[in-house]
Amino acid sequence: MRSLLLILLIACLSPVVAKAQSADEKAIREILAKQNAAWNRGDLEGFMKGYWNNDSLMFVGKSGVTYGYKNTLENYKKGYGNGNVDSMGKLTFTFIRFTRVSPEYYFVVGKWELKEKKDGDMSGHFNLLIRKINKEWVIVADHSS
Repeated sequence: MRSLLLILLIACLSPVVAKAQSADEKAIREILAKQNAAWNRGDLEGFMKGYWNNDSLMFVGKSGVTYGYKNTLENYKKGYGNGNVDSMGKLTFTFIRFTRVSPEYYFVVGKWELKEKKDGDMSGHFNLLIRKINKEWVIVADHSS
């Protein structure tokens, strides 16, 4: 009898859990799409809105580890012409995996590509740790290579 009740409880709750996960993933995909659009119009400040505006933000790239929102923004400006669309190129994300780690964390793996960049096309991969803080999903750690 207890087994039957447990099975019924799981069956009743599973659509709710799946719906909550898909709603969270959809929200995260929307944030990343907004970042993509901001990049493609040369808006680095708009692109950064997907990141956690905090000194503990961590970005790992070819130059090593950078901590902090302001430092990360400054590195983007130095590396990509301070919002010059020709220097920045056209960004495209391809998502490989979204993994819900806990109710407040997602781990996202994907590929980035920059086309029509003044210095030539570039591509690489990324993994993001995304956290729900104050009811908003934000990137708290980014490893892009």
